[in-house]
Amino acid sequence: MMRICFYLLLCITPFALQAQDTVRYTGTTLSNVDYHHGQLSPAIGVHNIQTMRALRSDTGVNNWTYNHAPMLACHNGTFYLEYLSNPVGEHVAPGRTLLQSSKDGYQWNAPVIVFPEYKIPDGFVKPGKKDTARNNVAVMHQRIGFYTSRSKRLFALGYYGIALGEKDDPNDGNGIGRVIREIKSDGSFGPVYFLRFNHGFDEKTTSFPFYKRSKDKGLIAACEELLATPLLMQQMVEEADRNDPLIPLKKDFKAFSYYHLPDGRVAGFWKYALTSISTDEGKTWQYNPTRAPGFVNANAKFWAQRTTDGKYAAVYNPSEFRWPLAVSTSADGLRYQDLLLVNGEITAMRYGGAYKSYGPQYVRGIQEMDGTPPGGHMWVTYSMNKEDMWVSKIPVPVRHEQLHHVDENFTAGDALQYWNIYSPLWCKVAVRENALQLQDSDPFDYARAERVFPESKKVQLSFAITPKQQDAGQLEIEVVDAKGTPCLRLLFDSTGSILTKQGYRNRSLGKYKAGEQVKINIELNTGNRFYNVSINDQKPVLNICFAPVASVARIVFRTGQTVRFPNADTPTDQDYDLPGAELRNKEAAYLIHYLKTALLP
Repeated sequence: MMRICFYLLLCITPFALQAQDTVRYTGTTLSNVDYHHGQLSPAIGVHNIQTMRALRSDTGVNNWTYNHAPMLACHNGTFYLEYLSNPVGEHVAPGRTLLQSSKDGYQWNAPVIVFPEYKIPDGFVKPGKKDTARNNVAVMHQRIGFYTSRSKRLFALGYYGIALGEKDDPNDGNGIGRVIREIKSDGSFGPVYFLRFNHGFDEKTTSFPFYKRSKDKGLIAACEELLATPLLMQQMVEEADRNDPLIPLKKDFKAFSYYHLPDGRVAGFWKYALTSISTDEGKTWQYNPTRAPGFVNANAKFWAQRTTDGKYAAVYNPSEFRWPLAVSTSADGLRYQDLLLVNGEITAMRYGGAYKSYGPQYVRGIQEMDGTPPGGHMWVTYSMNKEDMWVSKIPVPVRHEQLHHVDENFTAGDALQYWNIYSPLWCKVAVRENALQLQDSDPFDYARAERVFPESKKVQLSFAITPKQQDAGQLEIEVVDAKGTPCLRLLFDSTGSILTKQGYRNRSLGKYKAGEQVKINIELNTGNRFYNVSINDQKPVLNICFAPVASVARIVFRTGQTVRFPNADTPTDQDYDLPGAELRNKEAAYLIHYLKTALLP
């Protein structure tokens, strides 16, 4: 009943806010949860990069399979990604926090432990509970992961919570406390200090020293800056003592993020796309956080920021599920008008575990003081299935229209500037040998590269592909409309055959050999649904589209079949591991040498 009332409140309050100055979505585009991509047009040039792939057999610190809540910073030309980790499921001890780093956002170092496991004192009992700590270890949970001080030193933040029973909540204000340590310019860490204790804990009952005991005056200054900043303290509300005087808004609103409007006011955001406005840097809020009119978002994080072109962007899951991941943009920070795709893929959840939701989720970007990435682009991080870590580079300005047809050969340094890529660690997409290379050795995922071209009813597409093998792998090529609906599909299969989809069946177009370039020319007319395919300048073969579309706008290269699991009816909380979760396929690779598109008369 309480949940029903909460949803009713979210639905009703936008009417009361019509006269209130608030963030709102004024566009007409909505996502369709029946598709992982939501039938959204992509923001052009987004690169989705996997930074960590969970592997239980890993011999390092990467062998825990519940990984979630990543945070991102960019400091002195280096990206830092922090995330929390548990062996199997959410809030199931032990817990620790890991850190990755990267110079370019594409190649990431292996994770290292930044906040280690922490033993709960034996005999601890939460107020009103009966479970008693005996050789128990804390779990970690934090909504803020970094702070860059005024002296330009970068600090990592973490929180040690306590979950003793099966449904015990580590965010109930009865945890141990928040910790902080410096990330130095050489990648090493300073000592761990407690920044703030929960009630019942102090210097005498904890294993790390209180920050005020440090001889590092710069660290003390950074801690006190942080504690004196309401917009930062507000991010700690869930874990802090319920009466903590440093938390401005003590109500149960989760995962706070914010940005400054042109007039200096602050727009704040929480889960469920709740929003409010502050005129005093977050000390007070004009109204209780309320659903931003027009936005669709469920119990997942909502990230928004000012972009380097002076505009604003919000990245979130625009559905009641945790897919797709999308971006909406605004010129003034109050009115959002579009909805574009960031990541519309869901890899298989290889390992079951408590409260592991499907999809790209819990997105966070780089908060205002934590650095500007090279090139001024927007970077965000998120977990996939609460299992693997990802980042996305979203070019600024954010746009979705391609005005000119394509003529690319991948020899320039910015060859992938207008390509949308999905690049898992075992299925990398990159420029190699003056070509766009798609590799794949992952039984549960694929590499994908997609290029937008001007929306057309009659179009010619020409490209050349060199498969590096003919006895493994699979490459599918699709021409799709603005909503991602394919009308035709070509296929390089694992037996050396080139096929095209004709209804239920595939039709042979010829053969290919490992290491030999294959030139393909397609002439498509969406009006009569016919397309001609020519292989290596041979006589064209006439085919009919397997699905009708009014026009086409993109070409997709993908090293696997379209994934349609999970869907809106899939049971949540997968409690099983997939067979062969530790295995790796023989690698297959494909080189795309050029792509040309042109309007047909």
